Amino acid sequence: MTWQEQYQHLREALTAVHEISEAEAMAALVVEHVGKKKLYHLKQENIPAEETQKIDRILQQLLTHRPLQYVLNEAWFYGLKFEVNETVLIPRPETEELVDWIIREVRNTKYVVQDSASLATNYSPLTILDIGTGSGCIPIALKKNLPETEVSAIDVCSEALHTATINAVNNEAEINFQLLDFLDESKWSELRKYDIIVSNPPYIKTTEANTMSKHVLEFEPHKALFVPDVDALLFYRKIADFALHHLKSNGAVYVEINQQLGKETVELFQQKGFTVELRNDMSGNERMIKAFVSSEK
Repeated sequence: MTWQEQYQHLREALTAVHEISEAEAMAALVVEHVGKKKLYHLKQENIPAEETQKIDRILQQLLTHRPLQYVLNEAWFYGLKFEVNETVLIPRPETEELVDWIIREVRNTKYVVQDSASLATNYSPLTILDIGTGSGCIPIALKKNLPETEVSAIDVCSEALHTATINAVNNEAEINFQLLDFLDESKWSELRKYDIIVSNPPYIKTTEANTMSKHVLEFEPHKALFVPDVDALLFYRKIADFALHHLKSNGAVYVEINQQLGKETVELFQQKGFTVELRNDMSGNERMIKAFVSSEK
């Protein structure tokens, strides 16, 4: 059997549980992952028996709706490869947009922090905190693209922090990781002040679960996804309160949000005294906000 024939077999098998376009994309990724080459380089080569067996094992997992990223133990985010497993969320393209927003604004020198009036002497590095880091994709992508920054990240899950640490090492990014329950306000004193606070916190209401796909609902960590219906903005309220005392002058908060609660999330930050900018994602959904306290206030 050639790699091309193996690809065709995979594609046909995966159409049992996925749309054709998704099955095609997944089949190509599996073949390239196992073959360690792009499909067009492998097409007419014969596939070794051990590689066929490996692909068969992968296929059996995919037919249970287990996400491809967990099966392959890897995901790509902002051009970087990350290890992922069931203790962390799979990085999403929408979160890449949030990271890109921060990178572009920092590169436009909106957050240059000087220690003195002299531009030629000492300056303090820009400090960034990621709340609920999961795989570490946000802080690592920021550090790789903004190497002069000092980046920290916290999470309540020790297993997630272990994965994030592996990803930081693999991507050669120096991140200050800390195990901390952010919802416990008594722990906030362990954290310093930051120029930028970023987070993609849990924001899906429990009642929204019945609208979600099986591969998300049955495999991704619920603790990183869901919040109680009665307090859907729990994390945003905590982040806003934290930022009031832990955000440096002229700093900003960047968060991914529930597209169904854009107006409510904006109003929450405004009621806390923040000026808010709401942005849509590539699909036109209200997906992220920037909140800051005006220096004029």
